Amino acid sequence: MKILIVDDEDKIREVIKEYLEANNYTCNETDNGEKALELLKKNDYDLLVLDIMMPKMDGFEVLKQLPKEFRIPTIILSARSEELDKLQGFDLGIDDYLTKPFSPKELVARVKAILNRTNNIQDIYKLDTLELNYSSHTLKIDNKLIEVTPKEFELLSYLIKNKDIAVSREQLLSKIWGYDYFGDDRTIDTHMKMLRSNLGKYRDHIKTVRGIGYKFIEDEKE
Repeated sequence: MKILIVDDEDKIREVIKEYLEANNYTCNETDNGEKALELLKKNDYDLLVLDIMMPKMDGFEVLKQLPKEFRIPTIILSARSEELDKLQGFDLGIDDYLTKPFSPKELVARVKAILNRTNNIQDIYKLDTLELNYSSHTLKIDNKLIEVTPKEFELLSYLIKNKDIAVSREQLLSKIWGYDYFGDDRTIDTHMKMLRSNLGKYRDHIKTVRGIGYKFIEDEKE
């Protein structure tokens, strides 16, 4: 897997590259948006780690100018934590947004989750007697069909595909409801309450992450 790292801070690029290469990823890097745009058009990358605030061309402008045929899974890495920046990023099609300062290990985990989701999507997820079928959009527990709404199914699917990673409420709203939706965080919490109820004995596999959102774990005792 080949990853492009774009950040104007040398130390940050070095740290990211060190951790990713330790996990057997091949990395290229650059310190500005213009060069990133050139590299994305000339090379085949599997994922892009992109800073927002850079000389010559910022990260958002890179995404705006990048033709659709060159789009790849993208993680924004930025010192800007404002909600509007996150929403703009997701509106431009990014897959994740990580705020500086960040944990390199968490970044690697997010990279793995995105690449696994985009390159190794399986039709069925199983956890003991829980079975989620992505193709038929059905959920079974103890071989019995569980009635869930389409949004509950999408929530569970998204959390499972990002298992062990804390997913923010903003991210869930953008990925499942879209930006034409004018609801708030309570929408997520209400649907999550119903989803947990429908999961019965598996309800504790969805953990609330205080101040962030939710995550799905396979070992409910963690």
